[in-house]
Amino acid sequence: MTTPRPATDLSADDARRIALRAQGFLGTPDRRAGVRGVLRHLGAVQLDTISVLARSHELIPYARLGAVGRSKVEDAYWKASSAGPHAFEYWSHAACILPVEEWPHFAFRRRAYRSRPHWNHALPDGAYDQVIKQLRAEGPLTATELGGAKRTSEWWDWSGAKVAVERALMYGEVVCVERRGWKRVYDLAERAIPDTLLHDELDDTECLRRLVRLAGQALGVGTRADIADYHRLKGEQVEAVIADSGLVPVTVEGWSKPAWADPAALDTPPRGRHRTTLLSPFDSLIWERARTERIFGFTHRLEAYVPKPKRVYGYFAMPVLAGGRLVGRVDPAREGRTLVARQVTLDGPKAVPAVAQALTEAASWVNCTDVRVERVDAPELREPLAQELTRMLG
Repeated sequence: MTTPRPATDLSADDARRIALRAQGFLGTPDRRAGVRGVLRHLGAVQLDTISVLARSHELIPYARLGAVGRSKVEDAYWKASSAGPHAFEYWSHAACILPVEEWPHFAFRRRAYRSRPHWNHALPDGAYDQVIKQLRAEGPLTATELGGAKRTSEWWDWSGAKVAVERALMYGEVVCVERRGWKRVYDLAERAIPDTLLHDELDDTECLRRLVRLAGQALGVGTRADIADYHRLKGEQVEAVIADSGLVPVTVEGWSKPAWADPAALDTPPRGRHRTTLLSPFDSLIWERARTERIFGFTHRLEAYVPKPKRVYGYFAMPVLAGGRLVGRVDPAREGRTLVARQVTLDGPKAVPAVAQALTEAASWVNCTDVRVERVDAPELREPLAQELTRMLG
């Protein structure tokens, strides 16, 4: 495939600001649309088991909207209206909350799962039909309520019911309609998904074309690899449809690969107020590490699964966004009503007020009344940070 001639040349700063605005960090957020508006705008919010300040899917709207009540966040995702659910969980970038309007777009993935010749977990005879029968009779249920999530205490040793319901989820016959105590709650898709959306009518090419366009809009500007990573598409899948996706080719200063942009993002100069906030490592602004380094000059990786002696920045180091740049990291914890910054990394003295602000606001959001800093990578900045925190905490 021949790449069309780029329509626009962007500076590195242009690309950074376009990406920030596309992700909801530059300009005035649409507070009336709230958490559901953030979900529709991003197209995918990643789920993860780790909870330090809060779970990642709670941190995503907080980073963009500020102190949204945590129960309101859960309700916004999972509380259905008379028209049906607003969201469902499925495999996108990873396990993600997705706007219900995107159900048809994942028909290509459901078809691929149905034709998959090999599975890691064997499916016991009759288990699949039994799960469907039970859900039809009893309504939404967890795997435990369906007969048990595990056969033993080992995390990977799924019961027959769990294997069956997870396979039904992948096939699209079952849908996850909420998380309850971090357990998936399953229901029949025919009952949970609105009739207008409950179909696999889109062929693979149309599914991919739409997802590529939506990923480009959510990113603002990105390489083919960036766009593919958003919903974990294959490079050749993006290559096949990107010319017809509505995105336009651009060149970006300092980027070695061709890029594509949302034309709407190029029409209006990205201006407005920058958010200052802590970011979940699973935030879609930074979840692709190569892109984060290319745009922000910031190398980051999650160290939760790195042995403690080998960690550099901490278990759940959260980048600090301020003024459209990543200016430091905080590895947080909570002890009662105290937010503990176990380790703080600062990009120089100018980062001190922003990090203090981010810590103070995060503490207030999770009902902490104090902030304690344990370690600062630059010892000379420890006292200025402490003074700034004291001033902000009043």
